[in-house]
Amino acid sequence: MPEFLYRPDLLAYLEELEGSHVSRGDGSSDSAPGCFSQAWLLARCRSIVADPESADALCREVCALLQSDRGDDDIQGPLLELVGYDNMEFLGSLVSQRADIVRGITAESDRARVAALRGGWSLPGVQAVVRTERDLAIGKELSKARRRRKATAAAAGPADCTEGAQGPAQVLGSGTDLRRARERQLTQRTAGALKPESRSAERYPYVFTSGPAAGAGGALLSMFGTKYALPAGTVRNEFEDHEEITIPTARTAPRRDMEQPVEIADMDPLCQYTFRKYTALNRIQSIIYPTAYGSNENILLSAPTGAGKTDVALLTILRTIAQFCTPSPAELDWADKSRKPELTVAKSEFKIVYVAPMKALAAEVVEKYQSRLRWLGISCRELTGDMQLTKAEVSATQIIVTTPEKWDVVTRKGSGDTDLVDQVRLLIVDEIHLLNEDRGSVLEALVARTQRQVESRQKMIRLVGLSATLPNYVDVAAFLGVNLRRGLFYFDGGFRPVPLEQHFVGVHGKAGTPATARLLNRVCYDRVNQLVAEGHQVMVFVHARKDTVATARALRDLAMADGTLEQFTAQTGATKHPALAARVGRARGRELRELYSFGFSIHHAGMPRPDRSLVEELFAAGLVRVLCCTATLAWGVNLPAYAVVIKGTQVYNAQKGAFTDLSILDVLQIFGRAGRPQYESHGVGYILTTHDRLAHYVSAITMQHPIESRFAANMIDNLNAEISLGTVTSVEEGVAWLGYTYMFIRMQKNPLVYGLDGNELADDPMLGRRRGEMVRKAALELSRLQMIVFDPATGFMAPKDLGRIASSYYLRHESVETFNRLMRARMTEADAIALLCQSKEFEQIRARNTETRELAQLLEDACCCDVKGGADSAAGKASILLQAGISRSIIEDFALVSDSMYVAQNAGRIIRALFEIALSRRWGPAAAVALSLSRSIERQMWPFEHPLKQFPVPAPVMRYLEGTAGITVDVERLREMDSGELGALVHNRAYGPTLAAIVHQLPRLELAAEVAPITRSVLQVTMTAVADFEWSDRVHGTAEAFWVWVEDANNTEIYHTENILLRRRDHRAPKVSVFTIPVHDPPPAQIFLRAASDRWVGAETVTAVSLRHLVLPEHHDVHTDLLDLQPLPVAALNNPVLEAICSERFTHFNPVQTQIFHTLYHQNHNALVGAPTGSGKTVAAELAMWRAFREHPRQKVVYIAPLKALVKERMADWGRRMVGPMGRTIVELTGDVTPDVSAIRRADIIVTTPEKWDGVSRSWRARDYVTSVSLVIIDEIHLLGGDRGPVLEVIVSRMNHISAQTGRAVRVVGLSTALANARDLADWLGIRTAGLYNFRHSVRPVPLEMYIDGFPGRHYCPRMASMNRPAYRAIRTHSPRKPVIIFVSSRRQTRLTALDLIAFCGIEDNPRHFLHMDEAEAEAVLERAVDPSLRLSLSFGIGMHHAGLTEGDRRICEQLFHDRKIQVLVATSTLAWGVNLPAHLVILKGTEFYDAKSKGYVDFPLTDVLQMIGRAGRPQFDDSAVARIFVTDAKKDFYKKFLHAPFPVESSLHKHLREHINAEIAGGSITSAQDAVDYLSWTYLYRRLRQNPTYYGVEDTTEGGVNRYLSRLVMDCFGELERAQCVEISYVDGSVAVAPTPLGRVASQYYLSPATMTTFTERLAGIDRSNLFCDLLHLLSEAAEWAELPVRHNEDLLNRELEREVPFPIGRGRVDYLSPHAKTNLLLQKHLVRGRLPCTDYTTDTRTVLDSSIRILQAMVDVAAYLGDTQVALAAMELMQAIKQATMPADSPLLQLPGLSANHAAAVASQAPGLRCLGDLLVLPDSQLRAAFSATGAAGAVDAWCEGIRALPLADVSVGSTASPAGAELAALDHLQPQTQYSLMVTLSYAPKDTAFKLPALIKEPGQAYTPRFGKAQYEGWWLVLAQGEELLAVKRVSMQGRGGPRSTSQPAVSRARLAFITPESPGAHTMRLLVVSDAYLGLDQEVDVNITVGVGEPTAVASDAPEEPQAA
Repeated sequence: MPEFLYRPDLLAYLEELEGSHVSRGDGSSDSAPGCFSQAWLLARCRSIVADPESADALCREVCALLQSDRGDDDIQGPLLELVGYDNMEFLGSLVSQRADIVRGITAESDRARVAALRGGWSLPGVQAVVRTERDLAIGKELSKARRRRKATAAAAGPADCTEGAQGPAQVLGSGTDLRRARERQLTQRTAGALKPESRSAERYPYVFTSGPAAGAGGALLSMFGTKYALPAGTVRNEFEDHEEITIPTARTAPRRDMEQPVEIADMDPLCQYTFRKYTALNRIQSIIYPTAYGSNENILLSAPTGAGKTDVALLTILRTIAQFCTPSPAELDWADKSRKPELTVAKSEFKIVYVAPMKALAAEVVEKYQSRLRWLGISCRELTGDMQLTKAEVSATQIIVTTPEKWDVVTRKGSGDTDLVDQVRLLIVDEIHLLNEDRGSVLEALVARTQRQVESRQKMIRLVGLSATLPNYVDVAAFLGVNLRRGLFYFDGGFRPVPLEQHFVGVHGKAGTPATARLLNRVCYDRVNQLVAEGHQVMVFVHARKDTVATARALRDLAMADGTLEQFTAQTGATKHPALAARVGRARGRELRELYSFGFSIHHAGMPRPDRSLVEELFAAGLVRVLCCTATLAWGVNLPAYAVVIKGTQVYNAQKGAFTDLSILDVLQIFGRAGRPQYESHGVGYILTTHDRLAHYVSAITMQHPIESRFAANMIDNLNAEISLGTVTSVEEGVAWLGYTYMFIRMQKNPLVYGLDGNELADDPMLGRRRGEMVRKAALELSRLQMIVFDPATGFMAPKDLGRIASSYYLRHESVETFNRLMRARMTEADAIALLCQSKEFEQIRARNTETRELAQLLEDACCCDVKGGADSAAGKASILLQAGISRSIIEDFALVSDSMYVAQNAGRIIRALFEIALSRRWGPAAAVALSLSRSIERQMWPFEHPLKQFPVPAPVMRYLEGTAGITVDVERLREMDSGELGALVHNRAYGPTLAAIVHQLPRLELAAEVAPITRSVLQVTMTAVADFEWSDRVHGTAEAFWVWVEDANNTEIYHTENILLRRRDHRAPKVSVFTIPVHDPPPAQIFLRAASDRWVGAETVTAVSLRHLVLPEHHDVHTDLLDLQPLPVAALNNPVLEAICSERFTHFNPVQTQIFHTLYHQNHNALVGAPTGSGKTVAAELAMWRAFREHPRQKVVYIAPLKALVKERMADWGRRMVGPMGRTIVELTGDVTPDVSAIRRADIIVTTPEKWDGVSRSWRARDYVTSVSLVIIDEIHLLGGDRGPVLEVIVSRMNHISAQTGRAVRVVGLSTALANARDLADWLGIRTAGLYNFRHSVRPVPLEMYIDGFPGRHYCPRMASMNRPAYRAIRTHSPRKPVIIFVSSRRQTRLTALDLIAFCGIEDNPRHFLHMDEAEAEAVLERAVDPSLRLSLSFGIGMHHAGLTEGDRRICEQLFHDRKIQVLVATSTLAWGVNLPAHLVILKGTEFYDAKSKGYVDFPLTDVLQMIGRAGRPQFDDSAVARIFVTDAKKDFYKKFLHAPFPVESSLHKHLREHINAEIAGGSITSAQDAVDYLSWTYLYRRLRQNPTYYGVEDTTEGGVNRYLSRLVMDCFGELERAQCVEISYVDGSVAVAPTPLGRVASQYYLSPATMTTFTERLAGIDRSNLFCDLLHLLSEAAEWAELPVRHNEDLLNRELEREVPFPIGRGRVDYLSPHAKTNLLLQKHLVRGRLPCTDYTTDTRTVLDSSIRILQAMVDVAAYLGDTQVALAAMELMQAIKQATMPADSPLLQLPGLSANHAAAVASQAPGLRCLGDLLVLPDSQLRAAFSATGAAGAVDAWCEGIRALPLADVSVGSTASPAGAELAALDHLQPQTQYSLMVTLSYAPKDTAFKLPALIKEPGQAYTPRFGKAQYEGWWLVLAQGEELLAVKRVSMQGRGGPRSTSQPAVSRARLAFITPESPGAHTMRLLVVSDAYLGLDQEVDVNITVGVGEPTAVASDAPEEPQAA
């Protein structure tokens, strides 16, 4: 407000001013001080600038500089910029005469103010002056002085404001120039077409004002820049008891010449149908339509209330929807207007958020938009404190209408709602002028956060701000990021649909007193009476429900006293009067019936809904003249009136605990109800307030003051939210964050308000220093409160648990300070309530004298806990109200009701925060009390009350349940009773069944736990939680949450906590969780598991877990110290070849290699080398290998690696470096590569995987190459403790057994990381003193720094997203230029992480700073990449690596990273094993992965984590390395312990014993139970049973106890195998004998689970033979082997979609789409129909499925043969053919050729009608073959198809002689003995082909099958099936691998087989069928009849071996 000097001698000073006044109007220059007047300065400015208004502005700016506190030197620069170099003389005068000029101007201004005070003149066009408190004080002093000196007083009249006083006009704001300016303004307002103007003429095209002072919204800005003048025509009237200021209606702005309304018919179909009830948009909407709907520009719309801003917002919403429509609305041909447009909206791709200031407005917006957009299927929902949405509801909602605080809570969470926030495409902020109020800081935080998100994520989020008319709209537009020339729309009052006449009445008196209330009623009556007399209806708004009745009665009584009551009475002649009058008589409200007859009525939210509806109808019909209502009518119901009256402005604010001013938002909304467009030309609004608040409302409503920021008051809490979110991690980022706030903009415009002086702004225009100080100050405070980590030296900031909790639960930092001071580990309910009520949120609650009696009564009746401090304190009152709410007490006082609701709403949130704080501090008692109290507040019942009170149980029943004498029948007893007993208990037998159902609906979780020691200080707990209640959707909804934690025996410390979510679908399924807890030595007697429902009172269970039986393992800390040895040179090898091999990479062995050199290279001991990753263990393997070749040159070396990727790495490395120089051969033996037996026999080095070598060595007696092994190297042998550990155990045990059987020594060398129990492992490997090396983790070639960071959040994906920014910061901190690997858990996470890193790069000055190659090279690389996401990330120097990429893409990434062309590589964990790519920095982004089997996220094995960490450090380049491990908070302590100390290796063989025992039984190694026990004694399991018996469940640790445990283990295993029909058990002489069955041998041969054999035998016997192919496909997918197929998160949705695209449904009834078996089925079917898969993950999974399907199908054929079922066996063979060729059996066999369609096949058939089958094509000459395919018209593919045909084998089958049982060869097949076994000799050969066509490039070697769509090399094989009728006599599969090719003449492909069969019993001639079935091709099967004679005699003839014509089987 304007200020001037205040002096005690005021009157004398005034006279001095008047006497010294010299008026000079010529503008001449003079040296005397008096001549430096305002007129002089103005004249000089007009001589510089011709335009009068620009000169006026120049004058004001010069004056401001001269009056500032800056020195003369400081103002010279700015003055020079203003006046220019041409006016240096004027500049010199300004500086040299500065003091005189200022003195003269100030004196003249003071004289003008004196005149104003004395004479009461006003600005031209303004008849009211709003005075400040200082104005009033000066006025009082002046009045006193006048009375004292009446004799000498001189009247100061308007003469001071006459034409003669010209100069002061622009400086003071009065005089002739001001008068002329106002006249011009008024003239332009009323004349001519309206022109869009702004602060500078035509500067902003869409600012529409009615005068030249556009910046002031139609008024002039004062020289001080802090106040705007009132509108023209304003009148002030003084009355005896009140003052009234009337602001007339603004004249409607005339239309411009070019202004045209937008017709709805001219819009596109989307808008037309949405606005179908309109004919055209209104003026404002038409002007803004091209921008709102035609662009994505940010918008600020500042317009009067009622201008249709909600529909403008709807236009922007439709713009967003249109971008996700198919087809585009603009392109849609909508011919039939009677039907809605056919548009498909991608509803899952976007979200729109509408931020409304109040819940009532939110509900109104939801209703409007939901009705408008329902036709599109768009869902609009409310998300406020009252209306919560589930995750599914949020996902299904496209438009979310919320409040600022609620959206702030959602967006400030680092985890939980990131998916929602990321989908937002449009953010609409309604009533953005609330920036000026207390809630404005929330809006600032929201907009700043959104704008930073747009920049960081590079995703467009459109911002739309809606407001009433704003004074400084340019500032708000800049804050919203609006383009001022395109998106700023300002409309003044002339655009209001119904012009509003505003009356501001201020009554004299103190607010809240009875006298003032009576005066308000009287003034209100006077206005209402006048309006009603004129025939208008009036709404009177009051601020409490009871005031509606009181005001209506008061107005009625006053009218009755004045004798004017008859004019209020309802018109009896109204049409609807009789019916409505009847309804009034039936109304429930007595007051409504009473007042109606007088023409009055009431309306508030406490009335019944029918009564409110009736009142609305009465008022709309004109039957009620005066309606007294609350503000809910203005917000919730569109019911306008001619006039509205706001009676009183004091509203009780529970948040502040006092009566506060009615918000400007409410005033504007109420005024918006004034005026009915259909009936009146204008509306009238009255606001009746006390005189002291009159100026406030006048200035606020007329926007006299610029809106300022309120951000500074809440900056500490907002900064904490940003730090917790991860968007601010340093002071620099905090400074940047503040740069997005409205406060920053206003600090630059109005620095004094924000504590800045002019010099500070001049020195630092961007205020970087001041912002930095603000951030540092706030950070220091947060650090002091333990909410963040802050390093003042570096500016680094990171959140702590306390800060995250405060941010998540919207806690004030002052509350956190209180909790830090008062919170304890043990608290009672009373302590917790007292602590809760001490929080800052309740500080403002004050006890009033009127409430004392009721509070005392509540304290006595409702409070169960002590109230500390009594009712007189804020905390005491809050405690009483909170306890009263829990006790459900009735409160009478209105203010107390508001306080109680406020306390209840905030207490629930704060107590949840206290619960989280207690959990984070591991305080069990405090957590239990806080959770219990939280439930009590929510349920409004005490914990000691009966839990069934939460159900709708009748009161009489509850009385019986609560019992007499205070004895309650607890729920446990009720659960044990049946319905009859319950009915008898409550004396209501009919209610017994209902009560029984309710009792079993109370949620309850039963817990059980198994405890196993890992080390002497760590226990592994396997917890099983089972729901023990009946689910009811009505009671439980969709989910029930439980908190589970583990407490110590004293219930003080929480060891572990987790949240379990039960869903209706599988709530009965056990929830298994495995975690570790610390334990002390000796261990406690027991620990406790506590399960507590998240929201149900009394739903708790506590389970004690005894630790008395616990036997802690012995501690063996066997470590090998690294000796200080001289590094050995490679010359120590004494072999020139080996030295040359080593010299390529190094000249000396490293310290670890030097120390182990002698043992590995010069001795034959078994060895175990434990050392960190990267310490050179591969060289250790090579040393042992070279020793083996030197000592046993003709024997083999087997290298076993755990992963195929490691095998390939070894193959590539050794194949390149060693094989050639050493003259050795190497072969890969994996699932991907299966060489023929001769290649394996020739090989010297076999590189294989554990499973493959296990399968090969099972038949070691039949495979001589297994027995010729002299060395087995097992890499990563510490994986014994993992899922594949049993295979490693079996391999080692078997190799030792083979060595003992053959007498040949087999050396075993194990390589691992450092081990905790290396001694046990060494004992098992037979290592005594020499050969054991177990180096510490610290023994690394490159020292490693390790950081472990904990992250909160229960949901995996949001938690992973919250790690991306810290990962980026870690790169910038630790490795800004060096290579970085980020390990993630899944392929999806690689993509999401890379995209987020790209977004963070986008903020940097150089976004491609991770890319280290020139543009041309980068372009060449990108052209080679296939994956689009990879191409994008590579362009920023970020690579991706996972199994879903093509081999080429992975190689590109590996090479670029190796060559340091890209700096960052985001990879899955397989990269740590498979590719040797070290980096300077390794980041583990999460240590969990999704496990389909458990349907949840489980931890990576610790071995994997260590392997990934081991990639940190490059020995050639780094002298240090860094690893950052990001884990969930709960796992931080575990990783701290075991990443620095070795982890013990335990056996898991006992969990997978069945498969391996079956293999040994099938191989003949085990024939009895004793053999099995002896076999186990060779295993590592046997060693660990004694060392850690509790881990394996061994209770008796004696020798006999261990043997009994093993015997029990063996017999259990035998029983399972017998039930699976894999073994036969017999008992001989008291011992148990075991023998294999054919099914057992099949399982062993094909490496299948016995469970699969059980499935096959049970299902094949009763299979549906009418649809064999479909049923066998389903059976194949049910094999147990598919259980490991990954089913990732949300893949059940993809599986549902896939099922619609495949020929066979995967099941009947309910299908589990998360089942790996269902997914396998779908992938196989999609492969068969050659369908498109939804993602690369499914492509990779399909390869996995195809890989395993072949061996499972081969086993299925053998099982069918075992069952003797020919039909099923042939169908299984056909299924294998179909899978290998990706062709359905019913399709043409020609479709096996790539690119050949069904139409092509039909064309070939028509060209060669004589072709009967595919075999006929094989014998066609080249010319005829080409001609046949040429008929298709696809000339370019003919050669390829011909080559494919020539690649198919032309097989000849001949049946040779028969062998007798004695082995003698028979010459004929007749006179065979009945029921005797004979052998049929069958020869299969490939006929040579004469062709000019070459072989397809796909075929690399002889015998390889042509399977172009299988994806992996297959080899041709044939089944020889001998059958008689439907009985299968014999089957044998022969392989053609390595037997020459189809056209080989030098090496003809020939294979012979012997089929054993038993002759029939009946003598005579019999015909058998020999079926020759291909295992790779459809349509090449053959059938040969074999005739035999059974009878007595000698054979006399030889069977013909000529085959029949080829035909399909």
